[in-house]
Amino acid sequence: MSGADAFADTAVAYFRDLQGRLCTAFEAFEPAARFAARPWNKPAGHRLQGGGESRLMRGAVFEKVGVNVSHVWGVLASEARGQVAGAEASDGRFVAAGISLVAHMANPYVPAMHMNLRYLSTSRAWFGGGVDLTPAFPFEEDTAAFHGALRAACEGYRADSYAQFKAWCDRYFYLPHRQEPRGVGGIFFDDLAGKDQAADFGFVRSVGEALLQVYPRIVARRKDTPFDADARDKLLYKRGRYVEFNLVYDRGTRFGFSTDADPEAYLMSLPPVVKW
Repeated sequence: MSGADAFADTAVAYFRDLQGRLCTAFEAFEPAARFAARPWNKPAGHRLQGGGESRLMRGAVFEKVGVNVSHVWGVLASEARGQVAGAEASDGRFVAAGISLVAHMANPYVPAMHMNLRYLSTSRAWFGGGVDLTPAFPFEEDTAAFHGALRAACEGYRADSYAQFKAWCDRYFYLPHRQEPRGVGGIFFDDLAGKDQAADFGFVRSVGEALLQVYPRIVARRKDTPFDADARDKLLYKRGRYVEFNLVYDRGTRFGFSTDADPEAYLMSLPPVVKW
């Protein structure tokens, strides 16, 4: 197996296009800040090959937002093979392509947001992903709009998929040691490998498009809300919960460590300022 995986090439082409459109949409909120792009590649002779492009912006509205695309292949470390479906049968050989997005907002009334969409191939091929919203101050209007957009994406794929993927998200984005959810949920799916790969990928794309449409509307609605020091303090403590989840439970972070990928890319999700 090599990087010349035809479907990985198709997937990463979409992820790169979505990355560009997301960055354009987010930059439209900023008076001066723009994304800085940082390409990265694994060196020749490394057990992993490929690379990606990390884009990061720190601005007045988006305190820290990263939109990363990666396309890597090679051989997983032995301790990581049990975490990835089909990796034992492929002797650790894999191809992975994905886009990751995390937005931490300056205004406490604008919710943080995360999205990850990915394609993996080992001895079998499948899709995974998730989108969720983490407000310090939840607004029912925002939560309903967010879930409504994801429901529409799911219903275009399979009638029962929204209920299934929402429940999966509620289980996944939960901090057992705190006995509390990370936020107000969204959807989560993994090992998506139906009989029609094109339909599965169509669903993955519809999730990306839904997020691109709904989240900027939420940002526009809340970004100018007045706030005080107490509200900002609550946001920083909420971010502490975010860090706890991402360093202890998040599969993407664990996968990044196990593949020896670019640490700045898979730790991009961490907020710039946080309190415990």
